Amino acid sequence: MPLHFTSEQRLDDDGVLERAFTLGEIPGILWTPASASASGSEPTPLILLGHPPLGLHAMYPRLVARARRAAADGFASATIELPGSGDRPHWADADRARADLRRAMEAGEPVSDEIIAALVLPLVDQAVPEWQAALDALLPLPELGGPVGYSGGVISIGVRLAVVEPRIVAAGLFAGSFVPRVMFDEARRVTIPLHVLLQWDDEGNDRQAALALFDAFGSQEKTLNANMGGHTGVPPYAGDAMADFFTRHLK
Repeated sequence: MPLHFTSEQRLDDDGVLERAFTLGEIPGILWTPASASASGSEPTPLILLGHPPLGLHAMYPRLVARARRAAADGFASATIELPGSGDRPHWADADRARADLRRAMEAGEPVSDEIIAALVLPLVDQAVPEWQAALDALLPLPELGGPVGYSGGVISIGVRLAVVEPRIVAAGLFAGSFVPRVMFDEARRVTIPLHVLLQWDDEGNDRQAALALFDAFGSQEKTLNANMGGHTGVPPYAGDAMADFFTRHLK
């Protein structure tokens, strides 16, 4: 898919260059640290910033904060709009699955495997090739290079990418979304280093399923960073631990 930059701005306080782009019809954003444009500088490692399917506009404040931190550590970062969210065409099947999920949770009923699979698997199947296409388009840029990390987002997307994309050498995953049973089999095939963040009291997450998924990962190096609090109560020092993880593996 062709990559076209549509706008750029320099974030004044830290010199990070933010460039919006389209990949075919998929919107995205690339952030590069000021050091990436210095004459004679070496190619900059890249972190893919995953996010939930709430739309880039809604997620922008959190994404740009993560991008600034990555830039401070010497990394470029990039994200793309997920299928069915933002300005991209919505999926009727996904809307029905979300409605079924809301009904089950409001009624205090268990969320069935069928609802989880209908909600997550079509998203994974389409999003992962799009992330790979983004790598195909971004890595040839002269200021970028390997290695590549993946951070955050829908954890099942991160699991699939860790299995099928050899350019990703480390992943920081957020255990805050429903996981279809089939993803546990894929998790056993993951071998890259992992840093998994879990909020212990996350109201929308099945803690036992998250722990079972962590146990299933086949990686020799895997760290579980569990903190008290709900989904949005991630302590600042948890971000520091994730940053240290990427510094170890991408530099």
